Amino acid sequence: MKPTSTSPGSRALAASLREVRVARGKGLRELARMVRILPQLLSAWEKGQRVPQPEDVARLLGALRVDDLTYDRMMRLARHARDDNWLDSNPSDLPPALNGIVEYERTATRITNWYHAIVPGLLQTPDYARAILSNSEIGLEQADSMLVVRLNRQRILTRPDPVRLTALIGEIAIRDEIGSPDIMSDQVDHLLQMMALPNISLRIVPANIGYHPGLIGSFILYEFPGLPAIVHLENSHATAFLHEAEVVGDYAKQAKILSRKALGEDDTRALLREVAR
Repeated sequence: MKPTSTSPGSRALAASLREVRVARGKGLRELARMVRILPQLLSAWEKGQRVPQPEDVARLLGALRVDDLTYDRMMRLARHARDDNWLDSNPSDLPPALNGIVEYERTATRITNWYHAIVPGLLQTPDYARAILSNSEIGLEQADSMLVVRLNRQRILTRPDPVRLTALIGEIAIRDEIGSPDIMSDQVDHLLQMMALPNISLRIVPANIGYHPGLIGSFILYEFPGLPAIVHLENSHATAFLHEAEVVGDYAKQAKILSRKALGEDDTRALLREVAR
């Protein structure tokens, strides 16, 4: 069965439904019986093959006896599951935005990202990630939770069938000190180690090369087998997931422009070794 919706929200909702059911220790058939629906329908919802109505999600959450916080964020996701483009204006909550990111990373075959001023999350060391999170406008408890999630996400790069990652990084990201000199040295060493993996292409876009579209902001492009690509944009107060073909195509063009301006991999290694000294 093909998905009835390929929107970012619908795919994140499917992942969240599975996650909540498993966390509550309920089997698929058991939960379907509790809410009096066919197991095949619940399975289709959890696979993203069909999109449940908000009232259907409310019945599932009621049967699972979830807490108020989980109920509110799941219902917010359910109400926007069919939106072509999904904007989450409260990204400090782990879900639903982060839940969507985890699902996109898990199911993508290729990820292309451009980060102008910081190292991408998938390539961050624990100390570097912690330095960023602990200096963000979030509590320490939430920073700890986000760090665990971030490090778990990195497994997609080393699993048996790894995601292919193209990382385009601004030179400022490796020269600006985040945390301490030791943290930055370890981070740069880590980038060199990750470049040795056959599924990772990492290239530095030099500073002081004049204007290019990457100066406007960072972005991540997720590509999937048999499904439309998704672009992820994020700033300090909002997270957007863009799905329209024309918009995604514009960001794919930006990635090509940045790729032409980036150093080759050998020159990138040489620059990283220079910075690490």
